[in-house]
Amino acid sequence: MHTLNLGILAHVDAGKTSLTERLLHAAGVIDEIGSVDDGNTQTDSLALERQRGITIKSAVVSFVVDGIAVNLIDTPGHPDFIAEVERVLGVLDGAVLVISAVEGVQAQTRVLMRALRRLRIPTLVFVNKIDRRGAQYGTLLESIAERLSPDIVAMGGAEGLGTRQARGTAFTEADTAFGAHLVDLLTSRDDDLLAAYVDAPETVPYRRLRDALAVQTGQSLVHPVFFGSAVTGAGVPELIAGITELLPTAQADALAPASGTVFKIDRGPAGEKAAYVRMVSGTLRTRDVLRFRGADGREREGKVSGISVFDGGAEIRSASVAAGRIGTIHGLGDIRIGDTIGDAAAEPVRHHFAPPTLETVVVPGPGTDRGALHLALGRLAEQDPLINLRQDDLRQEVSVSLYGEVQKEVIQATLANDFGVDVTFRETTTICLERPAGSGAAFEIIDKEPNPFLATVGLRVDPAPVGSGVEFRREVELGSMPYSLMRAVEETVLTTLEQGIHGWRVTDCTVTMTHSGYWPRQSHSHAVFDKSMSSTAGDFRGLTPLVLMSALREAGTTVHEPMHHFRIDLPSDTFGPLVPVLARLRAVPGTPDVRGDVCVLEGEIPAARVHELQQLLPELTRGEGVLESAFALYRPVSGPVPDRPRTDNDPLHRKEYLLRTLRRVAAGA
Repeated sequence: MHTLNLGILAHVDAGKTSLTERLLHAAGVIDEIGSVDDGNTQTDSLALERQRGITIKSAVVSFVVDGIAVNLIDTPGHPDFIAEVERVLGVLDGAVLVISAVEGVQAQTRVLMRALRRLRIPTLVFVNKIDRRGAQYGTLLESIAERLSPDIVAMGGAEGLGTRQARGTAFTEADTAFGAHLVDLLTSRDDDLLAAYVDAPETVPYRRLRDALAVQTGQSLVHPVFFGSAVTGAGVPELIAGITELLPTAQADALAPASGTVFKIDRGPAGEKAAYVRMVSGTLRTRDVLRFRGADGREREGKVSGISVFDGGAEIRSASVAAGRIGTIHGLGDIRIGDTIGDAAAEPVRHHFAPPTLETVVVPGPGTDRGALHLALGRLAEQDPLINLRQDDLRQEVSVSLYGEVQKEVIQATLANDFGVDVTFRETTTICLERPAGSGAAFEIIDKEPNPFLATVGLRVDPAPVGSGVEFRREVELGSMPYSLMRAVEETVLTTLEQGIHGWRVTDCTVTMTHSGYWPRQSHSHAVFDKSMSSTAGDFRGLTPLVLMSALREAGTTVHEPMHHFRIDLPSDTFGPLVPVLARLRAVPGTPDVRGDVCVLEGEIPAARVHELQQLLPELTRGEGVLESAFALYRPVSGPVPDRPRTDNDPLHRKEYLLRTLRRVAAGA
């Protein structure tokens, strides 16, 4: 049986989870359709999801249709939980992007579609809620073509819009306008089809057009659009037919070496870890000794104690999980999200969306056990690494990274409900970056004052292209000292760059090792190993931050703040009062596009000011203004440079302290 790993994605409240329920009902997996409002849907299983009526964690459920085993992955729609979506994208064979027929294309819809197109994931569009008052057809298709992709084709019409009798109507071979549109769309990307049609149109039957549509949909060149209602079931049979006809199933070799990608970590009732894995090749069996490795390249291994697969709407125990399928693996205590498993090179989970741009400090409530808090936060970070726990040993504080305020509320509720830990948070602040402004170099020589370590390290910092991250290079011979010491320098460089001159993470730079030297293991005659005469990794871990920060200080850094691209639809006569407000918020608006009584304004605004703009917009636009915003880029801060409180002993201050200590020792001698 073929397998299709299908993602359901949408802006929040577009009806994504309701569509999942309808698909499960149509496949015979459930007898009654659950409701998000009633908190009884299959995929929103967390108590917090049922209380809030939103999806927080991705969930997998399986059903069979037309001989295809579909692993359906329901993903969160709220932008605060975009990290859950990101981890799912890499394991999908296809996707259904859900759009509300009333609200139309929304901010998160555009973010999701950009990622789907960039990753070339075959995608169908389902326009939901055609039974709701205000539902659109023609104007919405124009909006989809303009704001998501021009490469769309409506697979049917819609009748009775805005009523309970609304239904989708599938186009057929008899619809000449539909056939003509297929010809125009498909021949623009298929030279053979174009040549055949030009030579003799009658030789290009409707069946060939449908086959070409399936091919181009599978290549993510074309996106078929379906209309319907998850609540009434209208248009859902046509969508199911489109899923089986137009989306490609998993292509995998079950006989090849086992490999896969971990995209989710969960914990069972007894605290046991379960890793959700998309198998790329081969077959994984219970009691296999499995190798797995993370982004750092380090390999670990463990023994598989149990496997579960998804079948008929349930998660069931299985002796194995084969290529193309999704399963949960038990027994691997060290496994993490993003790890690749097995012998072959599976694709790791990659970052397709912007990282969190906000952070806050976790404040323990009265009587809260700090040990229990750290354990609970560690469990949350295990399931969502992007919250990026940051321990401040000096102030005894823990910070977390966030996408938004709703995520902060969910973390607080999860800590209280699942772990019995009461916390509050300080005011949310923006996460900035530092980039080198120029080049700088520094070095310290072994056994030469003021170097207190038995190590020689020289480093040069140079700017690198935006988005390139941090690259470590060597100008010294690899054999000039043991690899373990080289590795200690490289690891310490990456750790030290987490906090630059102003306390922010340093990125987009190249760090080159220019000097190296060490004292080999030695001792006095007939004595055991003497650390005071021999270099260790600790010497290099101690010296590297001092040298690196000196080089970085010489290079200088520029602090960059996150910027959002915004779009505001507002009445034309309210544009004037909005302009000075945007200036005060340090926004950079573009040229307004006036379309009669409506004005469309796009531009950039600091991420820290988006929430304030959202609050001010209703009053400025008589409640008619609609704001969309999404992270765009990091831009140099204009005005006072914000410093971030350091969570380490500043290496530069530590170097000054060491110098003073050495001088006192020398003076005493």
